[in-house]
Amino acid sequence: MSEFIMPSLGADMETGILVEWNVEPGDRVKRGDIIAVVETDKGVIEIEVFEDGVVDEILVQPGEEVAVGTVMAIIRSEEVTAAKKPPAVEAVRPKPSTGPVIKQAPAGPEEKPSLVQPAEARPLILPTKKRLKASPLARKLAAELGIDLGTVPGTGPDGAINQADVERVAQAQKATEKAAKPAAAEFRVGMRQAIAAAMARSNREIPHYYLEKRIDMSRALQWLEAENRRRSVKERLLPAVLLIKAVALALGDVPELNGYWIDDQHQPRKEIHIGFAISLRQGGLVTPAIHHADLKSLDELMATLDDLITRTRAGRLRSSEMTDATITLTHLGDLGVEKVYGVIYPPQVALVGLGKITEAPWAENGLLGVRPVLTATLAADHRATDGRQGAKFLEAFNHYLQEPDKL
Repeated sequence: MSEFIMPSLGADMETGILVEWNVEPGDRVKRGDIIAVVETDKGVIEIEVFEDGVVDEILVQPGEEVAVGTVMAIIRSEEVTAAKKPPAVEAVRPKPSTGPVIKQAPAGPEEKPSLVQPAEARPLILPTKKRLKASPLARKLAAELGIDLGTVPGTGPDGAINQADVERVAQAQKATEKAAKPAAAEFRVGMRQAIAAAMARSNREIPHYYLEKRIDMSRALQWLEAENRRRSVKERLLPAVLLIKAVALALGDVPELNGYWIDDQHQPRKEIHIGFAISLRQGGLVTPAIHHADLKSLDELMATLDDLITRTRAGRLRSSEMTDATITLTHLGDLGVEKVYGVIYPPQVALVGLGKITEAPWAENGLLGVRPVLTATLAADHRATDGRQGAKFLEAFNHYLQEPDKL
């Protein structure tokens, strides 16, 4: 037996509301299956199960607010399930009779009544489309407001729809939209409060140090332009995937920055799961994890990033994507920001900030020119690493961007 508990989907999360179960008692589940949906301050998250088994009992009902760590369901392992199965019962065959055998005469063919009427007996019924009765003014107004006349109850003679009926439905729709706005505003407030709580904890508990490095992006951008010229529009790569891959490879060289600080101990991780900061349309940021970023090709990273952004903004993230990030990458270059000094998201020990690629003076080999330059910053936890290791990471990041064909 194992317990399925409410996971912590962020350092600032204390409770979540169970929206729905995707399973019932008796259902078999496999590792990675989505079995529940939970609402938090950061949105609606799909919760995965991390072992194979059978759902034995559900302990929490949809709509309940559940504290982190609460047992939500009991899952029985496959071994226990197999052990509980009753032994197969061998079918008992009747013993052959020793008495005389009496043969019965074969019965004649039994006539069964036909359930299908012959074609000539069936009436031909053709579907007819009922035309809605509506005044010309009502039809014109509904078309202007984008209202389906089929949803408008008519109050005229024989149920005919008039202009007042359409206006009444339009007012009801406006009222519904107006009522939805406070809910969106409430979500934004909750999101800001959650982010504020996490960042306050970070500033309070983590001794940050910051490093900065300017990187010549001319080789990387020239390679990317030539590569995209050979591709169709749908297959083209964005500069962001080069940056993600370079960060992942640099973490392989300096693994101390990839991991957590938990229980006053530094806990590096072998798996490199980069949390990529994504802005939400309703406000706020979410940093879901790109799993095994170092092992993915540039094409795989592009597909993963597209999928992750779409699902994040649609509110369809998985719990593992919210909890597995071993480092955070925030990129604000699309907003014109040249330098980003981030705050580490606990329990992680580092955050990489990337700004806008800008044309800037660049001196090399005694010659002065203009190059596309990216400013990369590192915020790191001084309890886990020091400035020397941070500098090695930034230099490794720069090294990989100078050899883009090897990414």
